[in-house]
Amino acid sequence: MDYEQFVKIVGRRIGQGGAESAGRAVEATLQTLSERLSTEQSHDLMGEVPPEMMRLLYSESTPEPFDADEFLHRVAEREGVDLETADRHARAVFWALGQTVSPDEIAYLAADLPHDFAPLLAEARHQPIEIVPAGRFLDAVAGRAGLDRAGAHRATEAVLETLAERITPGEVEDLITRLPVQLHAPLKRGVTVKPTRMPVEEFIRRIAEREDVPPETAREHALAVFTTLRESIPHEEFLDVTDHLPSEYAPLLSRS
Repeated sequence: MDYEQFVKIVGRRIGQGGAESAGRAVEATLQTLSERLSTEQSHDLMGEVPPEMMRLLYSESTPEPFDADEFLHRVAEREGVDLETADRHARAVFWALGQTVSPDEIAYLAADLPHDFAPLLAEARHQPIEIVPAGRFLDAVAGRAGLDRAGAHRATEAVLETLAERITPGEVEDLITRLPVQLHAPLKRGVTVKPTRMPVEEFIRRIAEREDVPPETAREHALAVFTTLRESIPHEEFLDVTDHLPSEYAPLLSRS
């Protein structure tokens, strides 16, 4: 595959902006990827891409151990776009990579990147992970809780940060790969080395404190967020996150 074909594939996945937008997406994504990969992996990848992409991937610098969120922030800054657009563009570039390099090379790439790059790597394997847009998630919370978008954002952040304190770090990691990047920050703030065991009333108290609302209101908001979460991620993922919560949490989780 030549570079022009690669850009066309990215353009089709992006669906708007034409070749110029696709070209910027390719440059921003690959330049940022070069900052994250080991020198050996970067050189291996260069061996399977068109010459125009080799210069974007070339690096002799020590790899920077940033996570997928920082990756997308850097792509957004390079492109001059918002985070949601950067995510969509980076996914398109990884999809095109999956059509350009060998499956073995994608496997080596995955081994060089941390777990939270899973949604991007799924694109390269042409097995994309469906992630609900942040706006749609927040609008659903807003509708259920009778809030505006800003209020829904505060409620969602409060619930997710408290949930991250209650579940294991591994469960938080898995949840991060299933939610839009705009909702990752509260999960990362709340994650602890060991889950903080707390009765449901303490769970609600922490949400209320973070939102600065009465406990009764915090309970309603928690139900709205959990209901939206249940609808937004695969059923088995929701069970993985919530099955270890005691039965007193059932009213928040819409359990029967």
